[in-house]
Amino acid sequence: MLRYLSDPALRRRVTAATNKTEAFNGFSQWIGFGNRGVIADNDPVEQEKAMKFNALLTNTVIFHNALDIAEIVRQLLEEGWTIEPEDLAHISPYLTEHINRFGEYSTHELGIHPEAYDPKLDVDFTSLHNQDLAAAGFGQVA
Repeated sequence: MLRYLSDPALRRRVTAATNKTEAFNGFSQWIGFGNRGVIADNDPVEQEKAMKFNALLTNTVIFHNALDIAEIVRQLLEEGWTIEPEDLAHISPYLTEHINRFGEYSTHELGIHPEAYDPKLDVDFTSLHNQDLAAAGFGQVA
């Protein structure tokens, strides 16, 4: 506890991790809107199924959002924009504005196979990574 109180870099890391966890949990609750998030079944197997389904659905939407963000970044790079890693560090995949939970959904697109996912972005993240390590105190000798 004393280390936490006396080390600002450690406090920043703990706060950042806590904020990410709280954002994920809030997003997960938003996704699992049915029955206001209450699992009404007392059967532990059914409770576990409901929790795992919600986690799967949450992670699927996050992945979809990440794909959309990557596609937009690629389009901006093709248009000649310079994308800094610090800018991308402020983008969250927990976007909800474009999701219509109560809308109409068709299944005719289920047979369409998407293009292969390309994880490569032409953005150099080394400066951001080195900055994070220094801020976390990993560049210092004890």
